Amino acid sequence: MTNKEKNPVRKKKFLALPKYPGGSRAFKIFLTDNQAYPEEALAKGIEGDVYIKYRVNDMGDVTEAHIEKGIGYGCDEEALRLVRLLKYEPVRNRGLRVESSMRTKIPFRLNRSQPSFQIVYNSSKGTVPPRQENDPQKQRDVYSYTIRFGRQNTPDAVSED
Repeated sequence: MTNKEKNPVRKKKFLALPKYPGGSRAFKIFLTDNQAYPEEALAKGIEGDVYIKYRVNDMGDVTEAHIEKGIGYGCDEEALRLVRLLKYEPVRNRGLRVESSMRTKIPFRLNRSQPSFQIVYNSSKGTVPPRQENDPQKQRDVYSYTIRFGRQNTPDAVSED
C-alpha cells in the first residue's frame, strides 16, 4: 500500500470564516423574527430578494454593509437594518485578526397563505323608515358594515349595508 492510499487528499483551509451562532437555520429564524415588512412595499405588494455585501471583523461585528441588488420600496433599508443587527462568532486565523467579506440574500415575501379580513364600522345620522305606522319618522343612527375578505393587498371587497 502506498502512502497516498493510506492518507486521502485533504482540502486545506487557509482561513477560518465567521459563522453565525447556530448555523443557517438560526440565521433564517433570526431574519423571520426580526424582519418588519416596509409599509410602502406592503401597500404595493412588492416581493423579492435584496442582496447585501458586508464585512465581518475579527470580533464578529458587521461593518461596511451596502446593497448589491435591491428592490426598493423600503425593503433595501430594512435589509440593511437586519444585517447590521447580526453578530457572528469571533474568528482568529493563526493568531491574526482578519476581516471577512460576506454576501447574503434577504428575502421579502408576502404571506399569501393566510386569508385576511377587515371590518369597517360606520355610524351616521340618517332617516330610517318607522317600525310601526303610528311612529312618526325620526332621525336615528344608521349603521353600515363593510367586510373585506382575501389577501392583504387586494381591493376585493364584499359590502353589506
